[in-house]
Amino acid sequence: MLFGERARFVSSRQRIGILGGTFDPVHNAHCAIARAALREAKLDRVVFVVAGQPPHKAADVLATPEERYAMVEAAVADEPHMEVSRIELDRQGPSYTVDTVGEFSRNFPDAQLFLIIGHDSLVDFVKWKAPADILKRARLLAVPRPGPGHSVPSALDGHFDVLPFLETELSSTEVRDLIVSGAPFGHLVPPGVEKLILERGIYRAHHASASR
Repeated sequence: MLFGERARFVSSRQRIGILGGTFDPVHNAHCAIARAALREAKLDRVVFVVAGQPPHKAADVLATPEERYAMVEAAVADEPHMEVSRIELDRQGPSYTVDTVGEFSRNFPDAQLFLIIGHDSLVDFVKWKAPADILKRARLLAVPRPGPGHSVPSALDGHFDVLPFLETELSSTEVRDLIVSGAPFGHLVPPGVEKLILERGIYRAHHASASR
């Protein structure tokens, strides 16, 4: 359901948004999604959860976990209602969303949790590990994504809201491709992230190593 289709009810409980991802690298669209969630869902804060060992895309991750964490830290440095968590980086083995949401629930037992995911992930949500356990602890905020729309499983009826957000094609892959080619990329990432990538040579170093 869209937020505009119902009266907005703001609880006195703290409202925390969880935005997970590899963030390889974090870019402007990630920050824009967090701002939209803060504004539209009346969240108190959005926590970026950097994936440690993502079970489905580990082979595609180029930057190290610590590099990705540092980039997100730089991205949210000037955002008073955004922060970054090491919860998955410090966990042993593959990271599953159900474990992360469970840990947030234990750490913030009185808070209302909102899991921010792309609409494409919403379509496949029932295939995730223990989806029912996630839904017991968090409401889903679905971000519109480019491409053809797909029907959402009926099992999710009443468990999600569609976040008003202008669809974007921007991806971390696009940013990485610009970096390794030497093209300007600062218009696609927060200033602190651009500075960190250039200072550490994060993706250029990976590209040089792969080319030997």
